Amino acid sequence: MKRKKILIVSHFMHIGGAERALLGLLEGIDQEKYEVDLFLFRHEGELLPYIPDSINLLPTIEGYTMLACPVKSVTKKRHFVIAAARVLGKTAANIYSRWHKYGPNSAVGIEYSHKFTRWFLPKINPGKKYDLAISFLTPHYFVADKVTAKTKIAWIHTDYSTIQIDTPSERKMWDAYDYIVSISALCSKAFAEAFPSLAHKLVQIENPIPIDSILYQADEEDVVFPDKKSDQIALLSIGRFCYQKNFDNVPDICRRIRQEGIDVIWYLIGFGNDEGRIREQIKLHNMETYVVILGKKENPYPYIRACDWYIQPSRFEGKAVTVSEALALHKPVIITAYPTAQSQLREGIDGLIVPLENAECAHEIAAALKDKQLRQKLIGNTYLTDYSGRTQIEKLYALMED
Repeated sequence: MKRKKILIVSHFMHIGGAERALLGLLEGIDQEKYEVDLFLFRHEGELLPYIPDSINLLPTIEGYTMLACPVKSVTKKRHFVIAAARVLGKTAANIYSRWHKYGPNSAVGIEYSHKFTRWFLPKINPGKKYDLAISFLTPHYFVADKVTAKTKIAWIHTDYSTIQIDTPSERKMWDAYDYIVSISALCSKAFAEAFPSLAHKLVQIENPIPIDSILYQADEEDVVFPDKKSDQIALLSIGRFCYQKNFDNVPDICRRIRQEGIDVIWYLIGFGNDEGRIREQIKLHNMETYVVILGKKENPYPYIRACDWYIQPSRFEGKAVTVSEALALHKPVIITAYPTAQSQLREGIDGLIVPLENAECAHEIAAALKDKQLRQKLIGNTYLTDYSGRTQIEKLYALMED
């Protein structure tokens, strides 16, 4: 039987939830029925070696590698038109954001960067027509404009109730696709509220998790947490050091938990622009001994396996891949009540949802840590659940048949 052709386009393979979700998708697609090409703007990132051998990784195209380089570097490489387009896009985004009184976390800048440069970038693998083309990370201009395919899909990883955007511009971008895949019911709801005219294109496909790969990597290393006493409870959080993840409030939450008489030590794995602020908060709350930044880890799974509880203290999420990974490794999980939290786990069955406000968050985490019977119940229920999401990929196949 002739295999159908699928193209997936994404940015890079640096450590991140979306990139791990992409690995889950690549591992889950039936290679006997589907021929899969992957185009990355840059062949970079710690997760690049984990792309399955059966996936055809297309060569980079130099113009696309310029999208995230400093503009000075783009100019030095003599891509003057792309540099000019990026400067123009940034200027337009700043004007739009100031006019609408958007904050520093506005998503307009990245959208305009791709919107203004797309005219000057070449087609992607122009000699091949695909049955399905997937734009896995926003902005979604390039699969729409630079790929030949019967069916085109764009993926949502974000809760649209939490971000500031140029709504008319994004509506036009999303409308170029046949289907829009959302990773959770609440992500779908928020997107439909932002773009009512596009609601009919939504299809919910939860992020597939590469279970076999995760279990293998979890056994690659025996982890001993630094500075942990034998009787301390090890908490772990993983993610980019950015406003979304709320790690800047971890020192205060940890201090409050300890004030309730529980000897915890809280580890943070990740990297990002907010590291300085997190360290300031650690010092402010005198938590130097109890909140430990481990930094970037190419393989975080031995740390998940070694911790006592996995905590996701985010302000907002689409659907945190690390939470599903922790559940797959049979860890008791606590997450904050961000808007999409209910779609992340089954409250009281395989995890807990606590308030976002620091004092209440700390109090409810402390109560959970004291309840050993609850911990065993949560762990036991993870063994009764399939977190792989492999059945979700059947929905993707169905879109090619419509």
